[in-house]
Amino acid sequence: MIQKNKRSLIIVISLAFIILFRFIPAPLGLNTSAMQVIGTFIGVLILWLTIAIDWPSLLCLAALSFIPEIKVSSLLSGSIGSSTFAFLLFTFMCTYAVSKTSFIRRCALFFINSKLAKRGPYYFTISFFLSALILGMFMSPTVLFVIYLPILEEIYRVTNLQKTNSFANMLMIGMTISIAIASGMTPIAHVFSIMAIGFYETATGLTISYLQYMGFAIPIGVLTFIGMILSFRFILKPNTSVFNVEDATITTPKITKMDKREYIILSIFIIVILLWITPSFIQPLLPNVSSYINSFTTAMPPLLGAVAMLMIHVDNKPLLAFNEAMSKGISWGALIMTASTLALGSALTNNDIGLTNWLTTNITPQLLNLNPIVLISIFTIWAGMQTNLSSNMVTVTVVSAVALPIALTINKTLNPAAIACIIGLMASFSFATPPAHPNVALAGGSGWTSAKQMMFYGFFVMVIAIIITITIGYPLADMII
Repeated sequence: MIQKNKRSLIIVISLAFIILFRFIPAPLGLNTSAMQVIGTFIGVLILWLTIAIDWPSLLCLAALSFIPEIKVSSLLSGSIGSSTFAFLLFTFMCTYAVSKTSFIRRCALFFINSKLAKRGPYYFTISFFLSALILGMFMSPTVLFVIYLPILEEIYRVTNLQKTNSFANMLMIGMTISIAIASGMTPIAHVFSIMAIGFYETATGLTISYLQYMGFAIPIGVLTFIGMILSFRFILKPNTSVFNVEDATITTPKITKMDKREYIILSIFIIVILLWITPSFIQPLLPNVSSYINSFTTAMPPLLGAVAMLMIHVDNKPLLAFNEAMSKGISWGALIMTASTLALGSALTNNDIGLTNWLTTNITPQLLNLNPIVLISIFTIWAGMQTNLSSNMVTVTVVSAVALPIALTINKTLNPAAIACIIGLMASFSFATPPAHPNVALAGGSGWTSAKQMMFYGFFVMVIAIIITITIGYPLADMII
C-alpha cells in the first residue's frame, strides 16, 4: 500500500507540473508556452527518474501537443516520424538477426581460447574484456551482456572460481564496464550518441557524421579501457593464483561452423555498416556519390538490411522473422523515450517559445567570463556523474538541453558539435549503479560481484574517463569536427 501511495503521489506531483506550471508568473522574457514546456520537462523528468521511461514518454508527447506554438503534425514527424527513430528501429532489427547467430559467441570464444589468453591470468583478462569491447561497438549493450553472461559463467565453472574470489569479481565488473565503454564508441546500434547528435542537428541544422564521431569516441574509449585495466591491476589487485588459464579453455558442441544462413546475415550487416561509414571516406574523391548516399539519411542502410533479411529465405525460413523481431528484438521503451526526448529537445529550442533566447540573454553573460575549460569540465562531469545515478537517456536529454544552447551562443570559444559528442559519449558510460543501466543491476544481482564493488570501480573508471575526455577528448573532437 505504501508503494502504491508513493507511486500515486509522484504521478500527481508530476501532472501538477505538467498542467499547472504554465499558470506560474513567468520571469521577464519568458511567455506562458515557455513555462508550459519547462513544466512538462520537470514533470516528465520526475516520472522518468522514479517510475518508468515508456508511458511517461507518451505523456510527454501528449503534453507538448497542447502548446500553441507546436503543431501536432510537426511534433509527430520530428519524433516518431524522425529519421533517428527509424534508424534505431531498423538497426535493432538487423542486430537482433546477428545476435540470433552463433557469430558473437564464436568471436568471444576466439579471444578466450587464443594463444594470448593462455600466457597468464592478466593476458586472459585483457583478451576477454577486449572481445567485449570490440563486439560491443556494433551490438546493443543489453543484448551483448545477455550473450556474454553464460559465457562468463562457463568460465567460472570450468576454472572452479568461487563467488568470493576477487579474480571472479573482477571478470564480472570488467565485462560490464567494457560493454558500456563500447556502447559509447560508435553510434551503431547505440541510442545515446545518436540522441546527442540528433539534438545538435535539430538545434543547428548541421550534421555530425558517424566517422567524425567515431574518430573522437574510439580513441577516448580505448584510453578509458586501458585506464580500467590499470585500475584493476594496481588497485583491485585480484588474487590470480586461484585462476589457471589452462582450465579456461571452453569447448562446446553448441558452436558449429558458419552456415549459409549466418554468412548471408553477416554479409548484409557488413554492407549496412559500410553504407554508414563509406561516404566520409570517399567524399574527397567522389563527392557526388558521397552526397547521394548521405541524402538517404542514416536510416536507409538498416532499412535495406532489414528488408533483405525479411525477404531472403534459407531452408524455407526467413533470415529475420518480422513478428519475432518486433516482439523480441526491439527495445520499444527506449525507442518511445527517444521520440519524446527529440520532441522535447525541439520544444526547448523552438524560437517561437523563446527558451533558447532567454538562456542566451540571462545566462550567457555570466558564462562568458568563464574559461572554456571550466565549461567543458562542467558539462563533462555533469553528464558522466548523472548517467551513473539516473537513466542515461534522461542524462543526454537534460545535459544537451542546457549545454548546447550555451555552446551555440559562445561558439567562438566552444565547439557545439564537440560538446554534443562528449555528452553522447559520457551518457553511454553508465556502469556504476543499478539505475544507470540494466546491465549493472544484472551484474550486481548475479552474486559474482556486489552493488558496492560495481559502484566503487564504476565511479573510479568514470573519473578516469572524465579526465581523459576533458584533456584529450574535447581537443580531438574540436579538431575533427
